[in-house]
Amino acid sequence: MDRFAALAEPNRRRIIEMIAQNGEMASTDISKHFDISAPAVSQHLKVLRAADLLRVEKRAQQRIYTINPQGVDEMWEWLNQMRAFWNTRFDALDELLLKQKEEENDSK
Repeated sequence: MDRFAALAEPNRRRIIEMIAQNGEMASTDISKHFDISAPAVSQHLKVLRAADLLRVEKRAQQRIYTINPQGVDEMWEWLNQMRAFWNTRFDALDELLLKQKEEENDSK
């Protein structure tokens, strides 16, 4: 599953935020913070695991969720590449506009 698509859903973003703040959380504790059913929260957790944004560890009868730093790092890497690409494009546009403005001033 695409990581950005997984995070497009507000409940999933909220789950990620809660786990990031707490370090780790049991699925039952996560469910307590939502007005949706426990099975619905479980489905959201499943999507986040499939997107490789969460890790799960079974401890006794509980499933404990943590953030998968590698999945988050890959998103940051992509975002930084896009930022660098667009910064280069905007810098080129700035140069072009500045040159055009200088040419207009010289022709007056």
